[in-house]
Amino acid sequence: MPNRLKMIEGVVIQELKQFVDERGRVMHMLGADNPIFEKFGEVYFSEVLPDVVKAWKKHKLMTQFFAVPVGMIRLVIYDDRDSSRSNGELEILDVGRDNYKLIRVPPRLWYGFKCISDYPALLANCADLPHDPDEVINSGSFDRKIPYSWIA
Repeated sequence: MPNRLKMIEGVVIQELKQFVDERGRVMHMLGADNPIFEKFGEVYFSEVLPDVVKAWKKHKLMTQFFAVPVGMIRLVIYDDRDSSRSNGELEILDVGRDNYKLIRVPPRLWYGFKCISDYPALLANCADLPHDPDEVINSGSFDRKIPYSWIA
């Protein structure tokens, strides 16, 4: 995992359990008994092909809970909230099957991700609200207002 910069206010990262035996693997993600669980809105999956970037997105109201059970992604979160202690900070996380984590991304943060495995990655998102196209702001992958370059 790359060196993390400062932790962004409201982002929570939790280790996730995996149970592996000769038959395969069980990978936990999120339960109603998890103290950071808020409420259920919807679950969706995003497949990301190797070296493909999906960025930048910001939700106005939605909190998201990400896990990556297949492949690896680089998740980048940027805080441009004026009222935040972490305004101007980046959070950079390499997550996936071999570094299995739950990441809580609160509203009003920019985020994007890139598949860094040699095969497609699958990102699972359990959001606290159903999808609403009026609730999300999209920007291009190379938007200069976000101080991160996807070119490695």
